[in-house]
Order: sequence, then structure tokens, then C-alpha cells
Amino acid sequence: MKEEDSAPSSDLHRPLVPLLMRHERQIFAYIYTLVPHRHDAEDILQETCLTIYDKFHEFTVGTDFMAWAMRIAWWKVRAARQKYARSKVVFNDEVMEAISHTAVTMAEETSPMQVALSQCLQKLNDRDRRMVLTRYEHGSGVERAALVSGRSLQAAYKALMRIKQVLHDCVLNTMTREEAA
Repeated sequence: MKEEDSAPSSDLHRPLVPLLMRHERQIFAYIYTLVPHRHDAEDILQETCLTIYDKFHEFTVGTDFMAWAMRIAWWKVRAARQKYARSKVVFNDEVMEAISHTAVTMAEETSPMQVALSQCLQKLNDRDRRMVLTRYEHGSGVERAALVSGRSLQAAYKALMRIKQVLHDCVLNTMTREEAA
């Protein structure tokens, strides 16, 4: 195939790359809310991205890419459910619709900073992550976080200050990288 033969196709898909790079994590998060295992969600994400690529000519640039992509992901999850029919937990269609609706609503409300914070929390070691999550649980506090992490109250305050700084730096670095991309 000559280069000029493939030019219209590459021009057609040129807007797709930044859209996918910007929204891939959100699409994955949506899929992961609908399937029980991360590996399955990763497989479905790949299938979803291939379908998005194949059907990108049907998408109108400037409209809601996330809504369009999540609808494709929804159908990929439904198709994959047949594979999971033998597993122990399979949601019926009503539960899947309810989870999907909630995930779509939450995705619209999730800011890039929240996404970055979630990623940064995953980078913490288990002890620090558990301590921070315990500290900010409803009805909990530093005392409870100290108890759960096996630290003294004073050590818990110092650890929380250090962890907050690490999270702050991580979120800023993540957002800066994404804005530059």
C-alpha cells in the first residue's frame, strides 16, 4: 500500500490519540467497576480500544467522547459476561445497569485531581496507605490511625504529615505530566 493510500485513514484517526490518552484511565475505571478482576478489565479495555479505533469514523469530534467510549465499553463488558457465566458471581442485567449508571455519574464528577490522588494512593506502601485511609474514614481520627498502624500518637502525626507531603508532590507531578502530554 502506498503512503498516500493510508493518509486519509491516519487523518481520520489523528484526533483519536489525544482523546484516548486523556480518557483511557477513566474508561478502565468504568470497566473495572463492572467486572470482578483487574486482568479481565484490562482485557476488556484492549477490546474496547480496538472497537473505538474501528468505529472512530462514527464519532463526531467535539461531542462527548467519554459517553461514546463508555457505551462501547458497556457492550464489551456485556459480551465478556458470557465468558464469566461459569464464575461464582455474575450480576444480572438490572444490577449491571445500576452499577453502570452509577459509574457514569461518578466519572462525570471525578476531577483529574481525584484521579491523580487515587493513583498516588496506590503507590504508597500498604502500611502508609492503610493509615491515611483509616485517618480519613468517617468517624475515625489520628488516634485510630495510630492504633491501626501500630504507631504512637506522636509518630502517627509525624507520619501523616510526611505522607500528606508525599501525596501532594505525587499529585502535582502526575497532573503536570498529564498536562504536558
